[in-house]
Amino acid sequence: VCNMINKKYSEFLPSMQSAEDLVAQVDGLSSNIDLLKAGIENEVQRDLNVAVAEFTELKQQLERDTLVLSILRKLQEFDASIKEYNTALLEKKYVAAAQQLEEARSSLRALESRRGFELKILKALSTELTVQTQNMLYHLGEEWQKLVVWKLPPSKESSGLEAAVLSELQLHTVPAQEEEVAGLPIASVLQAFAVLGELHTKLKSFGQLLLKSILKPLILYPPLQPVTEKQPDVFVLRFKAEEPSSDHSSPVEVFDKIKLVFEVLHKYLLNVPLEQPVEDKEDGRVTLAELLGDMIWEELSDCLIHNCLVNSIPTNSSKLEQYIEVIKSTEEFEKALKKMQFLKGDTTDLLKYARNVNSHFANKKCQDVIVAARNLMTSEIHNTVKITPDSRVALPQLPDPGTRHQPRAQEAPPRLPNDGVKLGTEAQLSQHTFSLPTCRISSSVEKLMELAYQTLLEATASTDQCCIQLFYSVRNIFQLFYDVVPTYHKENLQKLPQLAAIHHNNCMYIAHHLLTLGHQFRYHLTNILCDGAATFVDLVPGFRRLGMECFLAQMRVQKGEILERLSSARNFSNMDDEENYSAANKAIRQVLHQLKRLGKVWQDVLPVNVYCKAMGTLLNTALAEMVARIAALEDISAEDADRLYSLCRTMVEEGPQVFTPLPEDDKNKKYQEEVPVYVQKWMTFKELMIILQANLQEIVDQWADGKGPLAAEFSAAEVKSLIRALFQNTERRAAALAKIK
Repeated sequence: VCNMINKKYSEFLPSMQSAEDLVAQVDGLSSNIDLLKAGIENEVQRDLNVAVAEFTELKQQLERDTLVLSILRKLQEFDASIKEYNTALLEKKYVAAAQQLEEARSSLRALESRRGFELKILKALSTELTVQTQNMLYHLGEEWQKLVVWKLPPSKESSGLEAAVLSELQLHTVPAQEEEVAGLPIASVLQAFAVLGELHTKLKSFGQLLLKSILKPLILYPPLQPVTEKQPDVFVLRFKAEEPSSDHSSPVEVFDKIKLVFEVLHKYLLNVPLEQPVEDKEDGRVTLAELLGDMIWEELSDCLIHNCLVNSIPTNSSKLEQYIEVIKSTEEFEKALKKMQFLKGDTTDLLKYARNVNSHFANKKCQDVIVAARNLMTSEIHNTVKITPDSRVALPQLPDPGTRHQPRAQEAPPRLPNDGVKLGTEAQLSQHTFSLPTCRISSSVEKLMELAYQTLLEATASTDQCCIQLFYSVRNIFQLFYDVVPTYHKENLQKLPQLAAIHHNNCMYIAHHLLTLGHQFRYHLTNILCDGAATFVDLVPGFRRLGMECFLAQMRVQKGEILERLSSARNFSNMDDEENYSAANKAIRQVLHQLKRLGKVWQDVLPVNVYCKAMGTLLNTALAEMVARIAALEDISAEDADRLYSLCRTMVEEGPQVFTPLPEDDKNKKYQEEVPVYVQKWMTFKELMIILQANLQEIVDQWADGKGPLAAEFSAAEVKSLIRALFQNTERRAAALAKIK
């Protein structure tokens, strides 16, 4: 054991000594490190801080020097650009001068963008640049005015066609035979404008002048013709006026004129490629024609549509096929403009409008129909034509039913024979049973109905869409009549009995035709309208009511005048007084005069049956008023009775004479004899006359215990009242009164 311990100790002792040596070395190194660290902190760190401060100062100085150097360089560039600009401007190298101005502007922008480094000189430089830019634009403007010369008349002295004839455009841009426009001064001037960003403004001004003085007058004035004249150093475009072949130029002629103007402008002015930043062009080059086209095409296109193509839309469906020539001409016109680069892209609104001719034809036709209808409605009502049961609206022969749009399975119903309608028995209706009776209507209404028939006939030969539009335009005609005529002619319809009667006939005439108008065309319209939509029957009650209300309003006016005149008869009392009798006689004469006047103004105007009913109603109003006034009298002397009888006899004798429905007097006797049929109070009035002249016994006999003619017209109370007024209070009167019950 001791040996093992000694052995282990002898092996451990050297290791321990080696470790102690290492510890001593580490302690030494640590002391050296502490000394070195103290040295660095005390001496090196101080030197390092000094060096960093010096470096920072040098860096800031370098930045200042670099900034000053860059500013000086930009100032030098600005100055060089201005000098080169002045040199180029003197040599009329406008593009180079404009580019130098833009470089100077770029240098100035760079200087102005330096924050924290502002120079007072920058404001002066900015002012100088503005002055030089305006100077450049002035020179360019002068050159432009020399190259493109407008000679226009003073605006106050002439206008329209006269001004256009006096207008002239001179282009001093004619190249020599070996030159192109792009090599002429005009190209330099325009490119300089483009560089300065002023080309758009200059070109817009030129485009507006071109539209106002050349293009629009060529569209608006058919006599105007462009005249070109080429001289050695100038090309002149002027105008002359020729006799027009029509009020509106055809699109073909207008397109040729406009194309000639654009060809001249393209050849001598606008065929100039310019350096422009354009998004859809890789090389950034664009022609002046393209720029001008973008500016004026929309306005020019609108003018062509509204003042040229609109007027060329056919008014008749048979002329639609001829419109193909206009469509082709429009296509060629646009193709030519695209070739000259005035237009780009797809089909324009101009060509779309021309190709959509069917829709425009329908719209124009409908508009023309409504305008024509309204003109007829606002014309005079009193210009009349006579309508008889044999009258027919002039209508061309329609094609056979089923030949257009109509399926073969749906056949038109067989037509009835013209000689009459056979019933189950031997009886037979007249061919005029459902005809309109003889009367007078406004000639304008007859034309209105012819317009409706012709429009529907036009619809049968049109496309489906046009057919529908025309059909509803006809419906609109009648709805317009319903609204316009009573309002437009309101005052005359209220004041003038004849016009009220004519309007009544007009409405009945229209209603009569509306009953069958849709059915007549049912088998010739588009399928959409064939299934019951093509009808006007729903308008019939409204027109009948319109006519009746107007005439009944006039009847009320006439009734009011009759009652007002009779109110001046002093209740027909005390007829033994001359003044009272004279007043009553005058009132009756005025009523008869009024009725005779109405009989004349309604003569040959109203249908006979309507005439007789109307006159009978008004005469009945007068008789009923007289009966009521006389029956209400409390005391009637013998002389009063005689004079009242005389007044009544005047009415009975002259009243029937107001019935003159026909111009031929011999034909009116029939209606004058039928007065009791139309005058409800006629027999009552005659019984009153009998009472005025009868004695008590005769009155009792007329009563006949309530079964006689007197009882049929008067009540017992009315007869008793008349007896008390006519006869004194005696036993005989009391006996007579007792029998009236």
